[in-house]
Amino acid sequence: MISRAQRTPLSDWAWTIDRWLLAAIAVIIVSGLVFSMAGSPPVAERLHLATFYFVNRQALFLVPALVVMFGVSLLSPRHIRRAALAMYVVSLALVVATLFFGQEVKGARRWIFGVQPSEFLKPAFVVLAAWAFSEGAKQKKVPGNILALLLFPLTIAPLVLQPDFGQTMLLSLVWAILFFIAGLHWMWVAGIGGVGVSATLLAYKFVPHVHARIQAFLEPPPPVTAGVPTNFQSETALESFIAGSWLGKGPGEGTIKRILPDSHTDYIFAVIGEEFGVVVCLALAGLFAFVVVRSLLSAARNDDPFSRFATAGLVMLFGLQSCINMMVNLQLMPAKGMTLPFVSYGGSSLISLAIEMGFLLAVTRRRPRSHALTQTAETQGETMSAAPAGALGASA
Repeated sequence: MISRAQRTPLSDWAWTIDRWLLAAIAVIIVSGLVFSMAGSPPVAERLHLATFYFVNRQALFLVPALVVMFGVSLLSPRHIRRAALAMYVVSLALVVATLFFGQEVKGARRWIFGVQPSEFLKPAFVVLAAWAFSEGAKQKKVPGNILALLLFPLTIAPLVLQPDFGQTMLLSLVWAILFFIAGLHWMWVAGIGGVGVSATLLAYKFVPHVHARIQAFLEPPPPVTAGVPTNFQSETALESFIAGSWLGKGPGEGTIKRILPDSHTDYIFAVIGEEFGVVVCLALAGLFAFVVVRSLLSAARNDDPFSRFATAGLVMLFGLQSCINMMVNLQLMPAKGMTLPFVSYGGSSLISLAIEMGFLLAVTRRRPRSHALTQTAETQGETMSAAPAGALGASA
C-alpha cells in the first residue's frame, strides 16, 4: 500500500486516479486479448501464418500500450495540452504525407511507415478542440470558438482526401458534441447539422463506395448476384449472432468465423456473439457504457473547464467508436471499417487508444479545488499574455 503521506508522482497518481474507471478499462483490455484468441486464428490460417500470429502481435503491442497509458495518465492538464499539440502537428503532417507517399489499401491511402497516423490524430484533435472551446467559454476576449471552428476543417480535409469517411464522421460527431456543450446559439447547432446532412448526401451521390454501402444497407440486393453473395460481411455477421444465441457455442467452437472476413478487426464482435453468446456481448457493451457514463458524471463535477470539455470529448470519441462498430456488426448501420476499442486487432489502434485513455484518466483524476482553481488561473494568465499572438501553441 502507498501511504497518503508520500508526495511522489506515483503516490499522487495512486490516490487521485479514478479506480473504477481504471478497472473497467483494464477488464476491456484483458477481455480483448481473450476475444482475439477466438477471432484471429481463422484469418491467420487463411493467410498461411502461424495460428496465433495476430494474438502474439496483439500481446506484443499491449506492453508498450500499457506503459504509454500509464505515463500519459501521470500528466497534468497543462502538460496534456502540450502533448496533444505536439502529437496533432506530427500526426496531421503524416496524414497529409500519406496522400502522396502512403501505401494504398482497398482504394485508400491511410498507412505510412507501417503506421496509420489518423488514429493518433483523433485524441490530439479532441483535446485541442476541448482546449479551444474551454478558453472561449472562460474568456470572451480569447477567440477560442473561432479557433475551434478553424481547427475542424483543417483536420477533416486530409481525412476526406484519403478517403476515410468513417474517421471523418466520428471526429465530426465528437466536435459537434463539444460545440453543443460549449453552449453556443442553437442557430449554429442547426447550421452545423445542416452542413453534416448535406455532406452525407453529397458523399452518397458522388463517392461510389459510400453510395454502394448505403444502398446495400437501405435496399439490400438479392442474396446472390452472378454467383457471388452481396453484402456478405454484414449478413454473415448477423448469422453469427443467430448461431450463438444467448450463451454461445463455446470458446473455439465457432464455425461461421472461418468464412467471415476481418473477423479479427471490424467484425470481432460477431465472433464474440457466436462463441460466447449474446449475454457476453451485452456484458461487454455494458463495460463500454460504464466507462462513458462514469466519465460524463466526472466531467459534470469537474471545476476545471478544460478538464470538463476534454473528459466529455475523449469519452464520446471512445463511446461513439464502440457504438459504431457494434451497430455495424448488428447490421444497424452501413459498414464503416471502425475497430472495437481494445478488442479489435491493430497496433496503431491499440497505441492511440492507450494515449486516448491515458488522457482520459489524467483529466478525471481527483484534484483539490484549490489546485483546480490555480490551474485555471495559470491558464487564464498564459492565454491573456499570448492573446495577441492568436495561437493555441503560445498558451500551452
